[in-house]
Amino acid sequence: MPADRVHLVRHGEVFNPNRVLYGRLPGYGLSEDGRQMAQQAAAWISGLERPLSALIVSPLQRAQESAQPFIDRFGLRATTDERVIEPTNVFEGKRMKRALMNPLNWRYLARPAVPSWGEPYAQVVARMDAAMTDAWGEADDGDVVIVSHQLPIWVTHLAVAGLPTQHDPRHRRCALSSVTSFERSGDGWVEVDYVEPAAASGAIDVGAV
Repeated sequence: MPADRVHLVRHGEVFNPNRVLYGRLPGYGLSEDGRQMAQQAAAWISGLERPLSALIVSPLQRAQESAQPFIDRFGLRATTDERVIEPTNVFEGKRMKRALMNPLNWRYLARPAVPSWGEPYAQVVARMDAAMTDAWGEADDGDVVIVSHQLPIWVTHLAVAGLPTQHDPRHRRCALSSVTSFERSGDGWVEVDYVEPAAASGAIDVGAV
């Protein structure tokens, strides 16, 4: 039997004192608050009292660390999947406000629908859908958790809802350690829930692509 539900879990708060866009850069792990947020996300999934059969994780450090509470709580072995990684972005390592003030960078903003500053949204949607579909089909039954990143989760939401993937990055409904849940319907997905089990007013949510 395939999985019943696929939960896309965003990583927790990242230790990023310089507030740069970290993208795929190495060395960006969770802050202490981020570790607590990841614990809260795992506790919320546990509270659903639904069997969890698989844990899929982005290879980036912040996602791997956010997966640890699921490993500890459910006794699962995490499977790393490159398809749920953060997209590429030409502004990696830069502070966005400063970068956008430099006229040399304006050429990267020419085609926001693609977007011209990084991996095409359509490509992100396709690889996320493939990872979700494989995880769903390969599970014995129960639910699957995929620990990923804000943009891949958000554009998946948009695509499933039939909305344009072009969007303002400042207005994504995908908080730190949030859980966006999907079920399979025919050949596609239906979003069934969105929760923020680790909502915290003091969380620093900068640096996402």
